[in-house]
Amino acid sequence: MRTGRWGRPRRTRLRPMDLLHLGMIGPRTRTMRTALSALGISLGIAAVVAVTGISHSNQQHLLARLDELGSNLITVAPGKGPDQQPVPLPLTAEKMLSAIAPVQRNTATGATKANVYRNDLVPKEQTGSITVLAARLDLLDVLHSTLRSGQWLDAASENLPVTVLGDQSAQRLGVTGPGERVWLGGQWYKVTGILNPNGLAPELSTAALVGWPQAVAHLGADGSAATIYLRSYSERVPQVQNVAAASANPGNPTMVAVSRPSDLLAARAETEDTLTGLVLALAAVALLVGGVGIANTMIVGVMERRGEIGLRRALGARSGQIAAQFLLEAVLMGFIGGMGGLLLGSLTVYAYALVQGWPVAIPLSTLLAGPAVSVVVAALAGIHPALRASKASPTDALRSA
Repeated sequence: MRTGRWGRPRRTRLRPMDLLHLGMIGPRTRTMRTALSALGISLGIAAVVAVTGISHSNQQHLLARLDELGSNLITVAPGKGPDQQPVPLPLTAEKMLSAIAPVQRNTATGATKANVYRNDLVPKEQTGSITVLAARLDLLDVLHSTLRSGQWLDAASENLPVTVLGDQSAQRLGVTGPGERVWLGGQWYKVTGILNPNGLAPELSTAALVGWPQAVAHLGADGSAATIYLRSYSERVPQVQNVAAASANPGNPTMVAVSRPSDLLAARAETEDTLTGLVLALAAVALLVGGVGIANTMIVGVMERRGEIGLRRALGARSGQIAAQFLLEAVLMGFIGGMGGLLLGSLTVYAYALVQGWPVAIPLSTLLAGPAVSVVVAALAGIHPALRASKASPTDALRSA
C-alpha cells in the first residue's frame, strides 16, 4: 500500500489496463449470457446497416440507369376527354413537336387493332396483355434501348410481316429467340429481335413492335401517334414540358398528357426512402429490446456477484471503480453486438446487391454510426446496474454471498 505525507495511506487509482481486465471478467466467464444479450443489439444494428445499404445500393443503381438512359426524355400521349376516353393526337403532332427549338430528336409508337398469339390455335381472348404497336425506325436510338438478341427494323423490313418483341412479351409468348413465328393480326409474323428492358419506357417490354407502314396497311393503325418520345437539351427540359401540349394539339392542349419518365423514377426513390424510414423505426425497436436485455443481464450479474463486489469493497475498491467495472462490461457487450451486427448487415447488403446486379454501396456514416450507437445504447442500459453495484455495502454483500 502506498503512503503519502505523514505516513498516511494514499488512495490508488486503477490503471486503464487493469480496468479493462476487470471489465472483461463478466463477458469472458459468462460467454453464453453475453452472446444472447449482445444478440438483440446485433439484430438492431444489422437491420440499420442492411436497410440503409440496400436502399443506397438501389439508389446508386437507379442513378446509374438514369445516367445511362438520360433524364432528358419527355413523353407526349393522348389525354382523356370528359368521358374518360383517350383523345387521339393530331396527325401533325410529331412534326409540330420536332419544330420546338430545344428538341434534339423525337420518335413515336402508334396503336393498332391487332393482337398477337403464340399460334393460330390460341383463343382470341387470351391476349397475354401484349399490345401490338407501330414503331418508327429511330425508336431504339432515341430511347437508348438495346436488343437482347436479333436485329431491329430497317427500311426494308418495316414493310414486311416481321416483329420485334419486348422482353416480357417474348417470355409470355414462349419465344426464345429470333427466327420463330407468332400469329399476329391474323397471319404469321417472323420475330427478328427481342428487346432488353428499358427503365424509361417500360411499356415496350409488353409490346410487339412492327413497322409503321405495315401497321397502317394491314393492322388497322390510323397513322397517328399513341406515344411520342422527345429528347431535348437537359437544361431546357422544363421549357419543353411547358409548351409540348400546345405544340402537339394547338386546338385542345388540355387533351394532351405530357410527362417525364425520370420523374417517376425519382418518385419511386422517394417512396423507397419512406419505407426505409419505417424499417429503421423497427430497427430502433430492436435496439431498444437489445438495450433492455443488456440491462437485465447486468442487474442479474450484480445480484450473482454480490460476494465479489463485497470482497473488492472490503479490500479498498471505491464505489466509482465498481461502477466503472460494470459499466465497462455493458459497453463491451454493446461493442461486441455492434460489430456483429455490422458484419451481418454488410453481408446481407452484399448478397442482396449481388443477386440484383446492383453496385454495393453502404454509406460510411452508417458503418461508423452502427457500432457507436450500439455502445451508447449499452452504456445507457448499464448505468443503473453499475450504480446499483457501486452502492452495495461491503458487509451486506459479504453476508449475502
